[in-house]
Amino acid sequence: MNTMQDKYNWKLADLYKDTEDFHAAVKTMRADLKDIETYKGRLCESSENLYQCYALYEKLLINFDKIYSYGMFSYHLNMANQEGIKLFKEVENLSSEFSTATSFITPEITFTDEKIIHTYLSEDKRLQPYARDIKDILEEKKHILSKEEENLLANYSEVFSGPENIYDILTNAEFKFGTLTNEEGKEVELTDATYTKYLKSQNIEVRKQAFHLMYKKYSEYINTITEMYLSNVKQTVITSRLRKYTSSLERATIHDDATIKVYEALMKGVNDGLEINHEFISLKRKLLNMKEMHIYDIYVNPFQEEEDKISFEDAKKEVLDALAILGKKYTALLNEAFENHWIDVYEKPNKRDGAYSSGVYGVHPFVLMSFTGNKRDVGTIAHELGHSIHSYYSNKTQNIIDANYTIMVAEVASTVNEILLNEYQIQHEKDRKKKAEYIYELLEMIRATFYRQSMFAEFEKEVHEKIENGEMLSAEDLNKIYYALNQKYFGKDIIIDNEIQYEWSRIPHFYTDFYVYKYATGISAAICIATKILNKEEGFVEKYINMLSQGCTKKSVELLKMVDVDLEDSNTYSIMTQFYKDKIDELKSLI
Repeated sequence: MNTMQDKYNWKLADLYKDTEDFHAAVKTMRADLKDIETYKGRLCESSENLYQCYALYEKLLINFDKIYSYGMFSYHLNMANQEGIKLFKEVENLSSEFSTATSFITPEITFTDEKIIHTYLSEDKRLQPYARDIKDILEEKKHILSKEEENLLANYSEVFSGPENIYDILTNAEFKFGTLTNEEGKEVELTDATYTKYLKSQNIEVRKQAFHLMYKKYSEYINTITEMYLSNVKQTVITSRLRKYTSSLERATIHDDATIKVYEALMKGVNDGLEINHEFISLKRKLLNMKEMHIYDIYVNPFQEEEDKISFEDAKKEVLDALAILGKKYTALLNEAFENHWIDVYEKPNKRDGAYSSGVYGVHPFVLMSFTGNKRDVGTIAHELGHSIHSYYSNKTQNIIDANYTIMVAEVASTVNEILLNEYQIQHEKDRKKKAEYIYELLEMIRATFYRQSMFAEFEKEVHEKIENGEMLSAEDLNKIYYALNQKYFGKDIIIDNEIQYEWSRIPHFYTDFYVYKYATGISAAICIATKILNKEEGFVEKYINMLSQGCTKKSVELLKMVDVDLEDSNTYSIMTQFYKDKIDELKSLI
């Protein structure tokens, strides 16, 4: 492969020079795992034991991060390569061994007298780098049951995941939706994977067929799916009570490093801004030139997208220009990512689909993507490098235990980059039609990420509260709740088709209770931050970089307050909805 082409590939030698070097690291780690197990049963006998165990645990985490990454990256570059498959299986086995060998740490700290642990922390300064992790374990203590009860719940964990597993098998393996006639007049099978593609079709008959076929199948099994979903909700409610949480929502938000106040502020903020979403739906109907717009029409893009072929070098320049507003140091890191093999750029035979960024502690982040030259790929570069630079700052500043930022802030930096790129593209586009396309795509992202996910979050909250209050719910009850929410969120300028009442039953995220609200809080935080950056608020970029450097040393809510974002205040979501409104007005001025 020539040198020019090679610069677009990962250099796994940054992790280990070859597989021999990798296997030597695995051997060393297995020896260290035996050493850490010697602290089992005596971890909290002295501050010396606690320190030595944590110091070894830190070393293990650093080595494992490199080992696991090498195995995973090798596999993802060619998922048909037998050597890569073997490497990945090896690191997965090692992951299991690591979890087993260190599983004693949390329970031993939990079941030791809290005063003893606090004495160790105050008297032995060597424990300071690990204090946050130890205090988090103690904080969770009030929700930990006795050893016998914990063991009992652990034995039931497989049973608790039953509803979700059954749902996955039913909807992914056993559902057949039938065939539809596509744009070329050919009979094609509808699948869950192709459903969105057909909903985006410019042909209304194709959209209508896909919509009716999809929900016909779900309606046939709605009572079965209701039973599965409610069983999942009930076990969450029961487990939350057993663990002394006030509600299943409190349990979920605490585990997210958030609070109930965050959830409630989001619900108030989105409900206060519903009319703005109705305005966008009305504008969409106008853009589509439809007398009557149905719920199955909302995914159609009114702007016929031209297939722009962009070279990677042009995409790189656009990202660098758009993110230059973040300062020279940030831009220098972006250049390092582009020039020093952080990104595996192009499609290859059997390469993993999709895109991700994985920060490897003590090395550098690695970005996987499959660049094909469309304009969405430019957004993917900005998004994934947002994750990468976040990981870079966090890993550079914190020890590995404190470097992993939480799920509440995980999508903030990546979305900030997307917003900055979108704004740059809008401001620098001379062609009115293309400018309108960029604005429309931004609006669609906000609608899907903020409003749609908030609607899901409101559905979950209502269902869980009814179960907690002892109400008996049927499929009809869930359908009515969901249908009413669609009416509320979409407004009067669209026909809310009867079949949409079944949509809740095809959302797999509902089996991970109270997960989706984080998409809405994430984009809200990102827009608040991006707005301040775009307004060139003095000293704000420095504050932002400082926030990205904190890892998980602060609670997520407190972390975002460092950049003037208060997720517990509904005004944060008002800034988000006002941004949405301003973009709607900007689009109106162009059409």
